[in-house]
Amino acid sequence: MTAIVDRPRAAKPRGRKRTVGDWIVLAFAVVIAVMIVFPFAVILINSFKSPGDYANGGPLTLPTGLYVDGIVNFWNRVDFPEKLWNSFFISGVVAILAVVVSVMNAFALGIGRVKGRVPLILVFLLANMLPQEVLLYPLYSIFRAVGLYDNVWAVIITFVVIQSAFGTYLLASVFGTFPKEVLEAAALDGAGRWRILWRVIVPISRPTLGVLMVFFFIWTWNEFLIPLTFLISNANQTVPVAISVLQGDRLMDVTTTSASALLGLIPTLVFFLIFQRTLTRGITAGAVK
Repeated sequence: MTAIVDRPRAAKPRGRKRTVGDWIVLAFAVVIAVMIVFPFAVILINSFKSPGDYANGGPLTLPTGLYVDGIVNFWNRVDFPEKLWNSFFISGVVAILAVVVSVMNAFALGIGRVKGRVPLILVFLLANMLPQEVLLYPLYSIFRAVGLYDNVWAVIITFVVIQSAFGTYLLASVFGTFPKEVLEAAALDGAGRWRILWRVIVPISRPTLGVLMVFFFIWTWNEFLIPLTFLISNANQTVPVAISVLQGDRLMDVTTTSASALLGLIPTLVFFLIFQRTLTRGITAGAVK
């Protein structure tokens, strides 16, 4: 008979015990998360609260019933679909064009190694540090002279330049570290500079470009001062401008104001959630070789 020997079972790996420092970090993260979520929760509660509920209970109490008149009133007053399309069109065009311009500028500075590369990159960096108030009067004079005042393309051109300045500064640093072996191999295969850019560099840099495009879209969507200055017609206004102008002219009640903020927030939130994976891939792309 064969003796049966019991083998000792492998011990189950135990997770590392949390230290006091871990609990402190976790508590700090929870506090920060609550601070971030709290304003959105207040907006959501007051968007579906009647003026009577707000007057009786204040901004932090739950509504006694589902009140949607505030959302309906704001939707009809500002013609929200029109403002939504204006914001989407401007932000989408700016995001695409700014990324294209950034890629071409960064290719010349980061890989083409043009003369005066460092001073040019510093110029792009300084362009992001200028306050928008400084740009208003020169841009106003230029757009009035060329007939683009009160035209969405005035805002598009302005933001393409502003956003691409940041994109150029960022991508020039990324392209400057691009492996030379890949570029030399493509050149030996007969690829020109234009083909190397769009067939080699852009596909490899797609995660970073995706992150830039998402940020450019959200930044442009939330812009207020320049659209307020150059889009004076009601038909050309964006969502943030429509919200502020309506509040100043007609003195909406608090619940309708909260409804307007909710409607202005939902598109960017949906856009962010759709492209959340793109952001995650872009941010972690350089962490794993």
